[in-house]
Amino acid sequence: MHSSICMLTISPSSCTLLKPNHNPFLGDFISSRPRLPLTLRRRTSLETRALLSTTKDAVLKDFQERRALKIISGLQNFNRDNVASVVTAAEKGGATHVDIACDPDLVKLAISLTSLPVCVSSVDPAAFPAAVEAGALMVEIGNYDSFYETGLVFSPEQILNLTKETKSILPSVTLSVTVPHTLSLPDQVKLAEMLEQEGVDIIQTEGGKCSNPSKSGVLGLIEKATPTLAAAYSISRAVKIPVMCSSGLSAITAPMAITAGAAGVGVGSAVNKLNDVVAMIAAVRSIANSLEASAGRYSTSEARALRL
Repeated sequence: MHSSICMLTISPSSCTLLKPNHNPFLGDFISSRPRLPLTLRRRTSLETRALLSTTKDAVLKDFQERRALKIISGLQNFNRDNVASVVTAAEKGGATHVDIACDPDLVKLAISLTSLPVCVSSVDPAAFPAAVEAGALMVEIGNYDSFYETGLVFSPEQILNLTKETKSILPSVTLSVTVPHTLSLPDQVKLAEMLEQEGVDIIQTEGGKCSNPSKSGVLGLIEKATPTLAAAYSISRAVKIPVMCSSGLSAITAPMAITAGAAGVGVGSAVNKLNDVVAMIAAVRSIANSLEASAGRYSTSEARALRL
């Protein structure tokens, strides 16, 4: 635990809302047209809601199939070259989602490089609408690692308030929220349950920063992943929504997360800290292959159990 704790304060005055009737996935198509008669406006509203629902279903599909792999570039990583490399690695390495800093220009860069759903991370809900208008299909309150280094942690009350504000601004966009590892495991579970009640779509776990492995090699990798694996196991048994296990994972431990109950894994520094895109692609492919192999073994075991 940190000796000094700072609490984040976000001013709602900076909030920029989406334009009325503006569909972030259709650009300015709806908002730029002349005002329609009431009957047509209702039809347009129903069509918009149907499109948003279809988009959310597509974003969540890999989580529902318990095979999601999200590659994270970093909440405060605005280096275009590095972000481009991470996105390219996610696309070519077999990931299902990519998570970048909440910046419209980075979103446009990402969607020019990949067909994967782009998630943006921030702790400022007011920043999300512009990124969604630019093409992001999912928003994440989380990836707090860079804040921990400055002694800043987030209380359950703050995270719930950020969640409520985000839901009020973007009620139909897929929302993931990270439960901080700075909370005790029972408190993480309690917060996850409250987030589910607020309509969050995905709970993300963390823990890599608080783990200091005493061993090297495989033992060290397992030690490093222990906190986030424990959180995924506990939270997945307390909520019905998908849980994404993130922070401190590798090709060795990613399959363990799925076995523990996670619907997907999030990987950051194991990819974004590498020096070149070829190495990044190889790292993503290694993790994706480990998840596929694990899924194959699970399906075989399940089929055998059904035959007995």
